[in-house]
Amino acid sequence: MSQRVNNIILFSLIALGVTGLSQLIGYWINATIAENTSREITGFLYFTHVRNHGGVFGLLQGMGWVFAVVSVGLLVAVVAYLWFGKSIRRVEYVCFGFIVGGGASNILDRFLYGSVIDFIDIQHIPYWNYVFNTADVMIHVGIWPLLFFSLFPNAFGSPATD
Repeated sequence: MSQRVNNIILFSLIALGVTGLSQLIGYWINATIAENTSREITGFLYFTHVRNHGGVFGLLQGMGWVFAVVSVGLLVAVVAYLWFGKSIRRVEYVCFGFIVGGGASNILDRFLYGSVIDFIDIQHIPYWNYVFNTADVMIHVGIWPLLFFSLFPNAFGSPATD
């Protein structure tokens, strides 16, 4: 098998794993914590079941469908980039696996529940009052290394190509 095919398989496995894990955790939250209630996990971490009917940071409430449509377009664009790109590093396949998996999970939430299930509530941080979910964390797990490797492309040796 070619390196590209191996990388696409790795990307797909990560994306599917992240989507599945995020959906399982969201299902568990939905089944065990009533909406708009909290459970204290530690002194600063709570699981607070809220629904986001909008987009990032709760913007445009009631217009979640707009974010779903845009997200589907972005996920298709990422897959096309990975499939047709000429010199893509393995780390990009890995990072985009986390991003696509998280994005797909949030899209699935919108289709299954009509909103995104958010629950990770970190308290006692000044000016921070956001609640997010596992999928959002996975998106960040993918974005930050991509940003780092974009700013410092030779940080771990020269970029490899397919």
